[in-house]
Amino acid sequence: MPTAFQFKSFLTYWLDAVTEHSLHSPFYYDFYTRILKEKYPIDKFRNIESIRAKFLTEETPINFTDFGAGSINQVGLQRTISQIARYSLSQKKFSERYAQIIRHFNFKHVIELGTSLGINTLYFASVGDTQVSTFEGDPHLVNRAEVLFESQGMKINVIAGNIDKTLPQYLQHSPKVDLAFIDANHRYEPTTRYVKELISRIHDQSILILDDIHYSPEMEKAWNEIREHRLVYGSMDLFRCGLLFFNPSLNKQHVVLQF
Repeated sequence: MPTAFQFKSFLTYWLDAVTEHSLHSPFYYDFYTRILKEKYPIDKFRNIESIRAKFLTEETPINFTDFGAGSINQVGLQRTISQIARYSLSQKKFSERYAQIIRHFNFKHVIELGTSLGINTLYFASVGDTQVSTFEGDPHLVNRAEVLFESQGMKINVIAGNIDKTLPQYLQHSPKVDLAFIDANHRYEPTTRYVKELISRIHDQSILILDDIHYSPEMEKAWNEIREHRLVYGSMDLFRCGLLFFNPSLNKQHVVLQF
């Protein structure tokens, strides 16, 4: 159930959000009409969604090792697969759009912070020859994800351990990051730190996606500060997530879009 803060944040978002009819920037107009509003063949991600459906009915318990802010919907560190699937996974429409972003921009090097059950990871890896590295701190989720990826024949680089340590180690030797999806630790300090570390390895056309930007006051604070970073030239608020762009031609534009 949404908190009072989330309800208030959504009301503000709803009042501010616009459609393509209010977008004057060609980049944002194309992004909105060709990516966010794109209709998919009904069976394009049928297999991935069938896996999600199975997770939603699985009552296997997991002794959760939570490095983040926890969940407002679940108390304690033992959760079932169905609870994780219900409260922690991106909605289908967002997962589809993340895959569409990768396809549209022909991105090759994708990083995900927070593997969870691996649904978004499968979406990322389903596009062309994308190389996906996904980071997860909980060993039980790591095991579940590795078994899932192997069963699907997906070559995905799963990096286990505390992301505070594994991310900077990885970035020291990684190629430039095309897209990064950040859904790991829903607190202000780690979120802003992860973004700063990732920005050190991006290029002008890179996109960073922050999940749950209105989850809590400190996540909203992080989002508002991050989009003012000197290298962020554009940002997009979809309420559930926020997108950061680094192309100087965008001239520091921020948009709030209906989605």
